Amino acid sequence: MSDPRSNPVAELLEPEKPAAAAPAKAVPLSVEGPKPLPVAEAVVGLAGRLQPGVLHRLGPLAVPGFRPRLVRLYVPRGFHPARPHPALVLFDGQNLFGDDEAYAGGWHLDRIVEKIGARCGPKPVLIGIDHGETERIRELSPFPLTGPPFRDTAYVGLPGLLDPFLAWVTDSLLAQLAAEIPLPWLPSTTFVGGSSMGGLAALYAHFLHPNVFGGALALSPSLWLADRALFREIAQHPNPPVSRIYLDAGGREDRGRLAPVVRAMADRLKERGWGDDRLYWRFDRLGGHDEASWRRRLPRALRFLLGR
Repeated sequence: MSDPRSNPVAELLEPEKPAAAAPAKAVPLSVEGPKPLPVAEAVVGLAGRLQPGVLHRLGPLAVPGFRPRLVRLYVPRGFHPARPHPALVLFDGQNLFGDDEAYAGGWHLDRIVEKIGARCGPKPVLIGIDHGETERIRELSPFPLTGPPFRDTAYVGLPGLLDPFLAWVTDSLLAQLAAEIPLPWLPSTTFVGGSSMGGLAALYAHFLHPNVFGGALALSPSLWLADRALFREIAQHPNPPVSRIYLDAGGREDRGRLAPVVRAMADRLKERGWGDDRLYWRFDRLGGHDEASWRRRLPRALRFLLGR
């Protein structure tokens, strides 16, 4: 199946669509129905309901100002509350696990995490936040939707909504989860990640909320958005006190034009003091803008982000 996101304009404007595949097993943590639940209500007693090694679906959750959505939680096998398990928060939750709701096959992130192995330290708890379908582009963009990609579309001129969406993520979702799930919840153990627009949103979130997210996993981030506005935005922020950043891009993305932009961001960060111990730039010569490429690159990306 061809993925329209190989074209950056199509990636922005096309909502995710389900692929035909056997449904992945998931355990609902609340009744999925027409009435969305406030986060505070949905997470009551959550720690006692989570089963290690099982993918759980929380919600639908009410997100003020946005469409209701599911949050997918995966607690790794061998989880013990006395161990400092990291938390990895990711955008586009529909694509992270099984194939049933991903555009062209899921990342199977739960399997990847389990294969990292105990010798690499405590495995992360995964928190996947579903996107808002047709509103995905706005909720993952911190910038107004201007320029050629949006000309002659209904999106042109609309403001990005990432700031209020991140406020809900940090002040509501993660704050409530922190009260229920026994994790360190320190910047050094809490990371944010995503691909494409989710990768751009993750990098932005790391600099905007360095007291929450001590690292970013940015696979094929859409850094070209709004005339590379993220470069100017990051230049206005000080270096986070705790920071590990993974950046990558494939040689087959946007006819080879994405990789130089992402490499330029890596070079900019190096100029600001990021060394090889805190910054990993990976060029995947044969990589495309698709789940298969991101899934293949994830094991190495996770080991770096988690300091393994």
